[in-house]
Amino acid sequence: MNEPIIHRHWLAIAAPKAAPAIATTTVLALARIWNANGAEHSVGNAVLMTSLSLGAAAAGVAAGNSTGDSVLVGTAFAASGALAFAGVAGYADGLPLPLLLWSLATAGAYGLAARYWRTDRLDRLTHERDTSERREEYAHVERIETLRATTQIEVARSGAAYAEALAQALVTRATLPGFDPRALESAGLPQLPTTERKSA
Repeated sequence: MNEPIIHRHWLAIAAPKAAPAIATTTVLALARIWNANGAEHSVGNAVLMTSLSLGAAAAGVAAGNSTGDSVLVGTAFAASGALAFAGVAGYADGLPLPLLLWSLATAGAYGLAARYWRTDRLDRLTHERDTSERREEYAHVERIETLRATTQIEVARSGAAYAEALAQALVTRATLPGFDPRALESAGLPQLPTTERKSA
C-alpha cells in the first residue's frame, strides 16, 4: 500500500505556532491606535470595554453550564480576556502596562494552545499507529492469500501433469501386444475410452 508523500510548506507548519503571538500583538497594536485616537483616560470607553469583557465571560460561563462545549467556552473566555486587555491597553497612558499585559496574555495563550497541540499530536500518533497496524495486517493477509493461491495453482499443475502422463502411459501401453484393459479396470484404474480400445 503506497501512500502519497505530502510535503507541507514551512509557513503552513509555522503559522499555527505563531498564531497566539500574532493575535495578542494585533490586539495590542489596535488598542494603542485606539489610545492615540482618544481612548486614553476615557471613562466611557473603559466602561464599554469592561461591559463587553464581562459579557463575554458571562457567555463563557453560560456555555459551560448549558452545553459543556470546551471549544465554545474557551473562545468566550479568550474573547473576554482580549477585550479586557484591549480596554486596559487603550485606556492606559504609556507602554509599560500594555506591554506587561501583552506578555502575560501571550504566555497564557501559548499555555492554552500547548494543551491543544499536545492532544492533537497524541491523536495524530494514535491514528498513524492504527494505520500502520492495519497496513501490516492487510499485508500479512495478502501474503497468506498469495501463498495459498500459488499452492493451489502448483497442485493443479502437478495434477494435470500427472493425469497427462498417466493418460500417455495408458495410451502407449494399449498399443503394446497382449494388453488387457480389464486387468487395469480391476486394479482400480479408470476405464480407457472406447476409441482407444478399438485403436488398440
